[in-house]
Amino acid sequence: MTEEQTVSSEYVYRGRAVSLRVDTVELSGGRRTTREVVEHSDSVGIVAIDAEDNVLLVRQFRKSVEKSLLEIPAGGIHPGEDPADCARRELQEETGYLPQRLERVGGFYSGPGYCSEYLHLFLATDLKPSRLHANDTESIKLVRVPIPQVPDLVAKGEINDAKSIAGLLMAIPGYQA
Repeated sequence: MTEEQTVSSEYVYRGRAVSLRVDTVELSGGRRTTREVVEHSDSVGIVAIDAEDNVLLVRQFRKSVEKSLLEIPAGGIHPGEDPADCARRELQEETGYLPQRLERVGGFYSGPGYCSEYLHLFLATDLKPSRLHANDTESIKLVRVPIPQVPDLVAKGEINDAKSIAGLLMAIPGYQA
């Protein structure tokens, strides 16, 4: 498999969360075409399990799909921030808990056909209450789901975002969707 060679890049949008770049590339046969690339910082996703074997999920409105989604806690890594530190911060901001145990269980590209974001996945256990006042989390609702109910929520489409489904599959041993 040969790589495409970038001939030129042009930013058509630069925003707070994403930038859109249009690359002109040359294919192995010499033909030129364009690729649209959404640049997004790397992120973390956290599968948090409490002492009662509940998965801590968050329900929040997502403007891009115009609906509230049930998701694992997640968020963007700040420049220079370690992914594990980001996972602790995001879990605290979105759920009010800090993990005493945090294990990296893998990672994946969220949408490599058009986006640069890599998502680091963590399993968080031994959770302790720890409130942090974050600016944009007032509309996030914490939802506790017993682990055995998670596959049914996925099958019914109640959990339907890729990072949550992939995260649950990777982090919970024996999980079957």
